[in-house]
Amino acid sequence: MSTPFVGMIAGMALAFAGWFGGFGAFLLVAALGGLGWAVGRWFERGGTVQDVRDVFERNRR
Repeated sequence: MSTPFVGMIAGMALAFAGWFGGFGAFLLVAALGGLGWAVGRWFERGGTVQDVRDVFERNRR
C-alpha cells in the first residue's frame, strides 16, 4: 500500500470516529493510530520483541 492510501484510510477512520463517537472517540483513535504508527516504524527499522522484554526486565530490578 502506498503512503497516501494509508493516510487516506487513517483520515477516514478519524472522521468516522469523530462523527459517530464524538470528540473523545476521535482523540482515542488518533492516539492509538499514532501509537500503532510508532510501533510499526520501530519494527520496520529492526526492533524486536526481545528489546521490549529487556526494557521491562531492567525496570523490575
